[in-house]
Amino acid sequence: MRDEDLPKVAADLGIPGLFDVHVHFMHPAILAKVWAYFDAAGPKLGRPWPITYRGTDDERVDQLRAMGVRHFSGLSYAHRPGVAEMMNDWTASFARQHPDNIWSATFYPEPEAGQYVTGLVDAGVELFKAHVQVGEFAPDDPLLDPVWQVLEDSGTPVVLHAGSGPAPGTHTGAAPVARVLARHPRLSLVIAHLGMPEWDDFLDLAERYENVRLDTTMCFVDFFTEQPPASIVPRLAALQDKVLFGTDFPNIPYAYAHQVEVLARLDLGDDWLRSVLWRNGAQLFGRS
Repeated sequence: MRDEDLPKVAADLGIPGLFDVHVHFMHPAILAKVWAYFDAAGPKLGRPWPITYRGTDDERVDQLRAMGVRHFSGLSYAHRPGVAEMMNDWTASFARQHPDNIWSATFYPEPEAGQYVTGLVDAGVELFKAHVQVGEFAPDDPLLDPVWQVLEDSGTPVVLHAGSGPAPGTHTGAAPVARVLARHPRLSLVIAHLGMPEWDDFLDLAERYENVRLDTTMCFVDFFTEQPPASIVPRLAALQDKVLFGTDFPNIPYAYAHQVEVLARLDLGDDWLRSVLWRNGAQLFGRS
């Protein structure tokens, strides 16, 4: 499957296009550091990672639109205290310029987090991103208690990278997330990468909690030798309304269309693909 095939794929399925909940647009200084990490193959990656989609923000927005992506997030993630608000100012400006973007923000466990997250929710932020591995923080850090509370009350979703892929961290895995959900059971979480590689543990959470969903980012792609177990495929079928399309664009070492191709390979039917590629994201974020 080629990128230029994707508009026809969507048309054949009878959907307006693709809804990608896991796309990165970041402050240029932050993105440069992310790309430098991948260019060096990263100390935790141990293999070449050629980024397929470089270019300016506008060029990458045009690429998404050409592939039939109707709505996309602009995820950034704070990696240390004191940077989240700078990142959030940038993503707010980006969202104002691109109405098809899902206005995204981030947070970090720091004393002021509850205050700025509350302000962002009141201002209309649609989605947050947090990265447990990169940020090296525990999801159940007490400094995040006011953040989880305001997000639970508002229903604002969080794309949470808490799985141990591509390399485990001190606080990765499903157990810390389960502790958060025990205290905040209505929290709207989108587990990035299907929780890779703790797929079963994170699917358990999606089956247990009404507002826990998963995104498909980088799962089942040929780039990785370690693949999700076949046993999760029927579980994904049963979770049809809780699986969202995600890709990690632009930081992927293969063609964007490959993520769609591997989901079609699961052979779960056209209605499942319609839900994942479009319907679930559109319903969650209220986009037609």
